[in-house]
Amino acid sequence: MQQKSRIVAAILVSLACTGWAGQAVAATGEAKALYKSANEQAALKYKTARAQCDSITGNPKDVCIAEAKAVRAYDEAVAQAQYTNTLRAYTKARIKIADANYDVDLARCGALTGNDKDVCVKLAKSTKIAALADAKADKKVIEARSDAREAKRKAEYKVAAEKCDALAGAARDDCIKAAKIQFDE
Repeated sequence: MQQKSRIVAAILVSLACTGWAGQAVAATGEAKALYKSANEQAALKYKTARAQCDSITGNPKDVCIAEAKAVRAYDEAVAQAQYTNTLRAYTKARIKIADANYDVDLARCGALTGNDKDVCVKLAKSTKIAALADAKADKKVIEARSDAREAKRKAEYKVAAEKCDALAGAARDDCIKAAKIQFDE
């Protein structure tokens, strides 16, 4: 499960890095339809998985239910993050996934007793804390890279505009206009 959590985190970070442009993009009708479809699929997968849990008893049933809920939480969180397409949404998705994975780990600990259970619960908490810390750290890294990219773009624009100062008249105006277009000023 820890490997799955790391893979999920890597996927979400890569989606955030490639898809996040610093502002929410207006949701299109197609995006809304995809979001709705993804949530419906998540609900359907949950119902199917939950139905399979009914034939099991005891702690394995609790684990089965927790796993079904975790899969649904994952699917819904990813759908919401992709629909919203903001860094905050991707971070929130990772937090929801960490919470769901924690619930699964706690359900697995329910079958244990004594020190083994205590160790299992501590490990589950540790794994959750690590996942939350990674999500927050990745968010800060992405924000820092975005800020650095913006500062670099502004500095490059200033250089291009300064080069235009050597020109005069319409040529200078055209040069500045081209710099503004190139650097989105």
